[in-house]
Amino acid sequence: MRKAWELLTSGPEDADRSVLLLPGGANAARSFDLVMAEPVLSGVRLIATTLPGMAGAPLGEDGSVPAMARRVGELATVHRCDVLVGFSHGATVALEALLSGHFRGPVVLLGISLTPEDEAWFFRAVVRASQKVGPWPMATLLRLLPLMVRSAKLPEPHKRELVADLRQNKARDSVRVSGDYLDYIAADADYATRLAAAGTPVWVVHAEKGDGGLTDAERATLQTAAQVTLVTIPGAVFLLPDEAPQQTAAVIASALSHAV
Repeated sequence: MRKAWELLTSGPEDADRSVLLLPGGANAARSFDLVMAEPVLSGVRLIATTLPGMAGAPLGEDGSVPAMARRVGELATVHRCDVLVGFSHGATVALEALLSGHFRGPVVLLGISLTPEDEAWFFRAVVRASQKVGPWPMATLLRLLPLMVRSAKLPEPHKRELVADLRQNKARDSVRVSGDYLDYIAADADYATRLAAAGTPVWVVHAEKGDGGLTDAERATLQTAAQVTLVTIPGAVFLLPDEAPQQTAAVIASALSHAV
């Protein structure tokens, strides 16, 4: 039986700097394989973890964003992580870890959605429909995800791993974690303003197209914060850590340069 919060690590155990990496929805820790192999991060201890309910990992009783953020804070402490990185769902968990004080270092938020308007409408529709009629709409979406990955420009070994991980997802678990995730970003919490006021170095990264984005109001709010850096990766990118590993690693290296 698989264990919760399974880890994938690279780099020397006695490295001066370490980073905790949180994958996106439906993905496993090894979705960060290409980022971890980038030369700019050589010598850095990199620790990726599969989030509960993702890629077949055990969900447990509480798969909410706050519960995951608490556990992420514990992992970051145990592994002495200087920087926290999250993609998509993982970025939202990283955001909560920062705002709740479970993590206090630099944070990199890849493809984050701060409100439902930032998230793909079809994903929202599938999750809410699955909550009403049962998990079959989500099961249909999960069957389509490997087809999307196969069309991506990725190294074949990595592509095969991603497809294998996506096929491990369980529709009922996906509905639970995705429903909690949508509830979190739908809360009237003004995450952009709270992030701008956090006082911690933060990098918010999106592609020009494909991975969601920010509303004009959110972008304007974040641009006023001296400690927030907005990064736009050119072109259409759906899976930032997989399709843009070099740019992703470069941002992580920048975050490491700001770690105390």
